[in-house]
Amino acid sequence: MTESAMTLSAAGHPLPKRWLAVIATIWIGQAVSMITSYAAGYAVVWYITETTGSALMLSAAAICAYLPQGLLSPFGGVIADEHNRKTVMIVADLGVGLVSLGLGVAILLGQVSFALLMILVIVRSIGQAFHGPAMMAAMPLLVPERHLLRINTLDQLLMSVASIGAPAFGIFLYTTLGFHTVMFLDFFGALAAVAGLALAKIPTVIDKTAEDQHVLANLRDGWRALSTSRGLVILIVGVTVGMVAFAPLGAIFPLMTFDHFGGDGYAASLIEAAFGAGMVVGSVVLMAWGGGKRLAGLIAVAAAIVGATTMACGFLSPDMFWAFAALCAVMAMACAWFNGPLITLIQRNVPEEKTGRALGLAMAGMGLASPVGIALGGMLAESIGVAPFFVVDGAICLVLGLVVYLPKSVRALDHAPADQPEAPSGQAAEAEA
Repeated sequence: MTESAMTLSAAGHPLPKRWLAVIATIWIGQAVSMITSYAAGYAVVWYITETTGSALMLSAAAICAYLPQGLLSPFGGVIADEHNRKTVMIVADLGVGLVSLGLGVAILLGQVSFALLMILVIVRSIGQAFHGPAMMAAMPLLVPERHLLRINTLDQLLMSVASIGAPAFGIFLYTTLGFHTVMFLDFFGALAAVAGLALAKIPTVIDKTAEDQHVLANLRDGWRALSTSRGLVILIVGVTVGMVAFAPLGAIFPLMTFDHFGGDGYAASLIEAAFGAGMVVGSVVLMAWGGGKRLAGLIAVAAAIVGATTMACGFLSPDMFWAFAALCAVMAMACAWFNGPLITLIQRNVPEEKTGRALGLAMAGMGLASPVGIALGGMLAESIGVAPFFVVDGAICLVLGLVVYLPKSVRALDHAPADQPEAPSGQAAEAEA
């Protein structure tokens, strides 16, 4: 594709002719890091499974993976708006990499323990709490408006690909070369991410009015920036509620395979592969299509599809396993149509110098939704049964999809002018190497 030298970014800043090369440099490093991180994470889960066989320990690890990111993302957004976003991302990636290196050395010396593994999981979650808002806030500065959704979806596509192949890669290294090798590889993956960021020129946008503010005042500014658009708040709340409802399915899929369909471990892994493949296909479709002009409407349609397919799974008879696999793939395709459009709508409707805080608050809500949903959903599934839970869960998502687009303020998000925004007063923007 050919872009003129005067092409503007989604935030309204001039872009260089080689803006695509900048994006490629960043994301190649992030892709390498993502693969090694998934491999290391799965190796940790497998080690806990192999050495303890405790569901309680695995649950504790899951909480350690979700909770810090959910709690700290708002503060990560504050840091992203007050400081150089490129530096924030580099420090976050490097910090996680160094902890992986230290853990690898401890494993090599025979000093591994559950507590040390949880330190890695917690640090990784903290790192993402600061890295995520900074990365998402930087993207509107680096790409044209018409490609913003595609770049936001790229992150999800890479995660989907990594979730399919990286666990097998991690287990291969774990069993053939040792646990410490996976940790060392994770360190080198972090270095690849740091190198990609260091080589790229990322503009810095700092809200100077927030420099002397207390952190709580900064968070209030972020909330005000979000709440200016009532439709955006309704949409974020709707997606968060949907995540509370949908999160338990990740843990319940294997039970559905074993208890309802009488499947074995191979069947359970096939369902996971079908879901991962559906996420990849959905992300590719969204990147190729660009999402169209009605992104809020797309989120509502996605919720309705997820709800309908989830309900249908609950009504399947025990001899319809292959229909279950097909429905899971379709469900996953629709799941790929949430994050990218929602992030893009936030980026479009929040001033660029407040984007980090707005995204941090949104990430916090969605990050805390998963552990809450897993806890509530697990109890409900235990009391009513796995297949009925799919029906109830699907009904919640279906109703959500049907009603979330009804408010006029939500529909207005799809009719807002897409003109390039002018640079707000009170901000400093400069190109940083």
